[in-house]
Amino acid sequence: MGIGIDGLTSGLKSTDIINALMGAEAIPQTQLKSKVAKDSYLLTALQALNSKFANLQTQASGLAKPDGLAKYQVASSSPAITATLATGAKPITMDLAVTALAQAHSVVTAPLQAWPTSPAVLTFVKADGSKTEISAATGSLDDVAYAINKSNAGISAVKVASGTAPDGSMQYRLQLTATDTGAANAFNVYDGSAAEVTAGTATSLTAAPGAAVLRTGKDAAVTLWAGTPAELSISSASNTFAGIAPGLDITVHQLSATAVSVDVTRDGGMVTDAAKELMSNVNIILGSIFTQSAVSGSTGAGGSGVTSGLFTSNSTTSAAKDKLFNAVAAPINGFSPATIGINTTKNGDFVFDADVFAAAYAKDPAAVEGTLATISQRVADAAKAVADPREGTLSQTVKGKQTVIDDLNDQILKWDDRLTQRRGALVTTYANLEVQLGRMKSQQDWLSSQISSMSNSNNSKN
Repeated sequence: MGIGIDGLTSGLKSTDIINALMGAEAIPQTQLKSKVAKDSYLLTALQALNSKFANLQTQASGLAKPDGLAKYQVASSSPAITATLATGAKPITMDLAVTALAQAHSVVTAPLQAWPTSPAVLTFVKADGSKTEISAATGSLDDVAYAINKSNAGISAVKVASGTAPDGSMQYRLQLTATDTGAANAFNVYDGSAAEVTAGTATSLTAAPGAAVLRTGKDAAVTLWAGTPAELSISSASNTFAGIAPGLDITVHQLSATAVSVDVTRDGGMVTDAAKELMSNVNIILGSIFTQSAVSGSTGAGGSGVTSGLFTSNSTTSAAKDKLFNAVAAPINGFSPATIGINTTKNGDFVFDADVFAAAYAKDPAAVEGTLATISQRVADAAKAVADPREGTLSQTVKGKQTVIDDLNDQILKWDDRLTQRRGALVTTYANLEVQLGRMKSQQDWLSSQISSMSNSNNSKN
């Protein structure tokens, strides 16, 4: 920037001169900045490609696992049972009859205006004999319900209006319900402490006139292979039977008069989709490398020229492309991947024929899954060799390029300091020049005045 020294004495455009000199001085730094810009553009492209390889490795590794292509679907012949699949599912057909639905134990007390004792103390006894004693703040039914609900008894309490007493005052009942279904969560409730229950001196609330057991806690039950020597009844505290078969959960909704068929079968559509997605991601990478490696020619007013792609002559990306292509295209046990619909093209990528794949899968699911798993493992290995954070060829290239850019940026920063100092020196030099020229101008003016004075004096004498 200018310091306002232009033409003070000399009339020189010092700022323009300094800027021109600094432009020449900054040529090496400009070249460094240009290289950083170009290398950064390449680095961004390499990082993006490396991420694609890493994602492909994750996808392919998943498909190559023993259960990676275990794609199944489940169907039930009746709304009485719904089924869901989890990891580890296997093909199976099960015939089940729903013989019982799970329900939560529930009782209601006799009509009350307040708890018989204050503060109220009551005890719940579960089916296994465990006792939970609860103490309320007062004998108020609201306080009793609050104490029950905040306890760990596993019981929900609700106060329900229950008409009026003979004297016209309002009466209420407490409806007590187990928070979980199942026979194990059935309970008795007593007016009294746990010690009194043990001693047999506590009063059962359900034995009082007007009290009732609304529902008895019960397990759900299904019968397998009914009518055969292998007939088996299975129960569950809830209406869901988890893991009734490997990777198969069922939920019962209603009793069934006849057996319900639950079928777990291979899902060819999901396997086809998995293969299609894998090949699509492979093609994205191959296409990206091909496009960015292409050399294009142009003809214009300035003549013809050739433009190289970012990856042109880049041996790392070229080797990565070849490795990935061969991972897919190489035969498996003497058979071409084309037998399952994976075909090579003249452009160096692949076309996936979903119909051919589906037909081959329908004919021999195990063989197709084995072929696809082999291809997936080879793709995963190829992608890892390229994108592994420590040893991957492309990862190493990215790190090396980043190191180069960091070093160039350090040099640019040093040039900033150097150029700042150089500009300061030039400004000082030109400022001093103006000062010296000013002094010389002053001397010149003085000498001129002296000469003029002497000349006037001589003229007067003459």
